[in-house]
Amino acid sequence: MFDILIKNGTCYAGDGKPGFVSDVAIEAGVIAAIGNLQNAEAKRVIDARNLAVAPGFIDTHSHSDLVALVEPEIANKTTQGITTDIIGQDGMSLAPVKTEYVGTWKKVMAGLEGQYEVEWDWLSSSDYLSRLDDQPLGPNLGYLAPYGNIRMCAVGLDNRPATKDEIAKMQNLLEEAILNGAMGLSTGLIYPPCSYASEDEIAELTKVLTKYGLPLVIHQRSEADYILESMDEVIRISRKSGCPIHFSHFKLCGKKNAHLFDAVMEKLEIASREISVSFDQYPYTAGSTTFSVILPPWVHDGGADKALARLADPVARERMKQDIHNGIPGWDNFIDFAGMENISVTFVKTDKNADVVGKNMIEIGKLRGKDPLDAAFDVLLEEEMVVGLVDFYGYEEHIEKILAHPLQNVCTDGILGAHPHPRVYGSFPRVLGSYVRERKILDLPTAIHKMTGRPASIFKMKNRGFLKEGYAADITIFDPETVIDTATYENPKQFSKGIPYVMVGGKLAVDDEVVMKGKSGRVVRFEG
Repeated sequence: MFDILIKNGTCYAGDGKPGFVSDVAIEAGVIAAIGNLQNAEAKRVIDARNLAVAPGFIDTHSHSDLVALVEPEIANKTTQGITTDIIGQDGMSLAPVKTEYVGTWKKVMAGLEGQYEVEWDWLSSSDYLSRLDDQPLGPNLGYLAPYGNIRMCAVGLDNRPATKDEIAKMQNLLEEAILNGAMGLSTGLIYPPCSYASEDEIAELTKVLTKYGLPLVIHQRSEADYILESMDEVIRISRKSGCPIHFSHFKLCGKKNAHLFDAVMEKLEIASREISVSFDQYPYTAGSTTFSVILPPWVHDGGADKALARLADPVARERMKQDIHNGIPGWDNFIDFAGMENISVTFVKTDKNADVVGKNMIEIGKLRGKDPLDAAFDVLLEEEMVVGLVDFYGYEEHIEKILAHPLQNVCTDGILGAHPHPRVYGSFPRVLGSYVRERKILDLPTAIHKMTGRPASIFKMKNRGFLKEGYAADITIFDPETVIDTATYENPKQFSKGIPYVMVGGKLAVDDEVVMKGKSGRVVRFEG
């Protein structure tokens, strides 16, 4: 007798091929059989007639690092059909970390992922992953070794080149993380201390990735005015080290930069003929990150505490304003490419500034009776940098073209908070409902491949991403005719519709659209 029998569903293997009507049997957490199983018996039978049965979706860019320790069911993901979340993105996570940096790094992580009261009782990547594995996880979690953490442990938080010995130490820390299960290395070259790393330093560190065939997952140095130069840097890094490249949340920021789009896509095509390259993308024309990105890069030198001291200094503030108004070569100036009217606050740390959540920078200035920049600086200072933002940066036609590209796979880049970006709740159903069913930008088998088999292959996940006998029973069952996102910018905390069943490791994490408590997921590690 099987544990679960899924009958009469239209099965999609995750390889991009058309669906086929079949039954699927689950036993001991794996797919035991696929075929005509009408006479089989099971403890639980799910009739999937008129439903799609697919491998569980894989979110290749997730910010569940902190929330997994507080709300481990991570229901905003499982209700999208996501069964594996890859954390440790943008070069910033919770480990590794050194004791002397825990206080300031907590501020950095809270600004990126929201404020959660968690006791940091780990230092190494191994201990952090063990702590995660002890949680009653809903989805599985995969982990990328974060460049910022590694550099902080070897070099510190100051803006200076790493020495030869420090690079060797970083290489050792990266290899240690990979041996503990990391699926690659992430970096965010707009975020300190990642932004302090030179091209050659990154190339030296990523030689470790080449040894294991794992990707450098990179938020490149510019996604706006200097994107072409930034892409050249990333391509050179791969040439020097031989590592695969995976561009995070690939996009072109700033409507004023629309004229660069064709050149960006052409450069991507040319690069793909020479190096191993892939990218992920969320299906929205707005991004989301820490509000502190509006500050010029020099403000962050030395870490969050030194940045707060500069925000309290009137002379430093004036310099910040001048740099924001005039720009700095090579810097992605969010206020310049998005505009203050298109940058809104998603969360703050305390109740003192709760009234600014959901408001843009112009509105915050009016609310405080101040220049918008002064008002923004005040909020960052008073909230100790624990502030999030949403920024509207681009064109829908670009989203569609990137989504249809064969090198693309789907992600959420989900950053939680009081008023988060709707992608946290809706990215995958939005692709299936809006871009597949309604707009027909993609066909259904291709979209499922971009959510399952393709990301599993990029990140070398064994026995996941495909509907095959012997593979892990991570399965998403959805209605192709009704699946849709419901989260909006005005009301983002809404679960999607049309995904009645989500199975993680053979256990139902979502059962008849009800989120189930209890452990179904685990930390999924690179196995070499």
